[in-house]
Amino acid sequence: MPLYLGLSQWSHPAWPGQLLGRELKTTEHLLDYGRVFNSVEGNTSFYGVPDANSLQRWAGQVPEDFRFTFKFPSTVSHQGRLTDNLPLALDFIEQLAPLHQKLGMLMLQLPAACGPEQLDGLEQLLAALPDRFQYGVEVRHPAFFAKGEAERQLNRLLLEKGANRIIMDSRPVFSCPPTTPALADAQQKKPKVPVHIISTGPAPVVRFIGHPAPEVNKPFWQPWVPRINSWLDEGKSVYLFVHTADNRLAPVLAAEIAAALHQPLPDFPGLAPGPQGSLF
Repeated sequence: MPLYLGLSQWSHPAWPGQLLGRELKTTEHLLDYGRVFNSVEGNTSFYGVPDANSLQRWAGQVPEDFRFTFKFPSTVSHQGRLTDNLPLALDFIEQLAPLHQKLGMLMLQLPAACGPEQLDGLEQLLAALPDRFQYGVEVRHPAFFAKGEAERQLNRLLLEKGANRIIMDSRPVFSCPPTTPALADAQQKKPKVPVHIISTGPAPVVRFIGHPAPEVNKPFWQPWVPRINSWLDEGKSVYLFVHTADNRLAPVLAAEIAAALHQPLPDFPGLAPGPQGSLF
């Protein structure tokens, strides 16, 4: 089964001439991204559903085996009760119709305020979703990391529904003092939650949030290599999304991890050392 490896975006101001072609228009950045990576973590849908024309254009810019992931809008995950938001969730999936053939997973990112009292609503939501797609659920409430009854109920529910518990690994970001504005911003915004390694569905999801300094990350990502290979050997698909605090070097970090997994990425300019031996 495949490893779906990608970043949290397909365009970045630092990437033209490095990951992306120098002369590409912004609307063409996905073309270059799709030559290197086979998935992307789509965060824009959290704030609003892209229009149909954009979805159709994106579908035509990537290979057949490319898989988009999208987050459910905040109106589903962050506003009101999950039970009341079932129609919004189903409408969102219908609006993604131009990308259905290349839709890898839909991700429900729940806020830290969403705790055990919402498990019944989560169960109803997962039961109502069409089974032709895969789903991932990311939780942030402390009770779901306490290894108590609330976490056991969550894991049992996800196992029963075949939904994937999304694993957030933000340890590199919090491993050092905030020496840059990007790192300080990441430490304010990224959740600092324990890493509970569990696969509750057929497609485990790991969101690895790296430090801007590449040398800091290796002790944190290396232990993921045997775990990911084990999941792949079990016949599972794996989604691995690589971030860094500013995402400038995210493509290079992803390439380093891919090489350790013996699934090297196609060459891109940013993999080559710069004139003084520095990346980019």
